[in-house]
Amino acid sequence: MQQPSRSLIEFSAAADEPGWLAVNDDVMGGRSHGNARIVDGQLHFSGTLSLDNGGGFASVRTQGRRLDLRDASAMLLQVRGDGRRYQLRVATAARFRGTPVWYGATFATVAGQWTLVSMPLASLAPRYRGALLAGPALDLSAIEQIGLLIGDQQAGPFALAVEWIRVE
Repeated sequence: MQQPSRSLIEFSAAADEPGWLAVNDDVMGGRSHGNARIVDGQLHFSGTLSLDNGGGFASVRTQGRRLDLRDASAMLLQVRGDGRRYQLRVATAARFRGTPVWYGATFATVAGQWTLVSMPLASLAPRYRGALLAGPALDLSAIEQIGLLIGDQQAGPFALAVEWIRVE
């Protein structure tokens, strides 16, 4: 029997909803830009990806909320995309060379269509600046951030809407 999902983020004005911070390739000289806005109960992650100056990624991440997901097996997202591929990412206190390790996996979108993305938490692989790491293992009891990233090496505009994020 499948366990019921529980809400993590509904993109409402509730006090316990996390804030969102944009981190783009301009931190290393790139020229991509992306941001997150909450509009009518949805997260809108949009911008323009640029490959200039060694760039090629835009991302947004939560801030101000920690989660214990030990009882979860998958993260679910209701998304409407633009046909491009995005990454779901989570971070803990794990570090590699003093920088946070992100655990992520890629998902596809269908242009203009709402899609349910189910991402098994066991499929989230540790990465440092895009490079796959052998470890450390993901500590589901200490999730510090949830993020979305686009880095598909296709210059141009992008847009992803997220209606909610849940776990099961």
